[in-house]
Amino acid sequence: MKSIISISLLVIFVILITGFSTIVTANRLKVLVVMSYEKPEVNSWCREIKEGIDSVLGATCDIDYFYMNTKIDFKGGNQKAIEAYSMYQKKKYDGVIAADDYAQQLFVVQFLKSLVETPVMFCGVNAEAKKYGYPASNVSGILERGHFRESIALIKQLSPDINKIGFVVRKSPSGEALKLQIEKESGLYLSQVVTFELVETINDIKTRSKLKECDAFFIDSLEGILNEKGKPIGTKDIIQFLTRVFGKPVVGANNMHVESGALCAVVKSGQEQGKGAAKKLLEAMNGKAIVNIPITKNYRGKRVINVDVMRSLGIKPEPIYLLGSKLITSAEQE
Repeated sequence: MKSIISISLLVIFVILITGFSTIVTANRLKVLVVMSYEKPEVNSWCREIKEGIDSVLGATCDIDYFYMNTKIDFKGGNQKAIEAYSMYQKKKYDGVIAADDYAQQLFVVQFLKSLVETPVMFCGVNAEAKKYGYPASNVSGILERGHFRESIALIKQLSPDINKIGFVVRKSPSGEALKLQIEKESGLYLSQVVTFELVETINDIKTRSKLKECDAFFIDSLEGILNEKGKPIGTKDIIQFLTRVFGKPVVGANNMHVESGALCAVVKSGQEQGKGAAKKLLEAMNGKAIVNIPITKNYRGKRVINVDVMRSLGIKPEPIYLLGSKLITSAEQE
């Protein structure tokens, strides 16, 4: 009799647990994240954004990630956007996050903005929000703004004789947006902006004569420009090329640049972008109206200096200018 009761209780327990699990699973929100660029193991910016999103939504949501690979294969971007939309249609998502400009231009604007009720949050957007018609009835998010003035102030502290800066950026929607930001801000910089070069190949960099006038180069979003053989190359190779050909220091915009051989940067945080978009999306999925979720901008920055590069360039700053900075070595990145 006791064994029968025990078995009965066990069956009831299993049923209850199974039913509870089904309810928990059923209540988990479904989120689609469309990244403009490559998978996290290839693109560190995407890795940072993913970390930020997962830290907010990972415990309560089932998240599908889709990568458009536009830095490596820009021409395939339209097809990737169609594939992302097909993925969206097959599964009833509660919300969407779209990261960086290509995901807005090729995916959200064409397929989702004001066309569906699903809330969409963007992050990593360099252009002005109005370029994409944001905010929209179902779209809000967080803009990405580089800490250019602060980064130039940092390299000026490390090497006071850097008076002329040249920007080298990949020709793309993000690059065009960065140019507009520089044009607005450059009067506040401690060094003169001599030129802003939008390039597609290594040969473009070689042939831009104004770069020879510069004391240092500021790079951003250069990944995927083509080498002499027409193959896309990464950040480390590009920085090595600039240093070898011009013999001038490079200042960057994020951790990856400094880890890849740039002298320094006041870095923007992909985690901040991912967290910001995820928090906004969670509010929207919980019923908050998009009109009450304003578009915001990132504001956090961290000083990062590559001490091996600093030594190789013979730069010996006053110790006070190293305070509060994260110091890294090239050996740490191997």
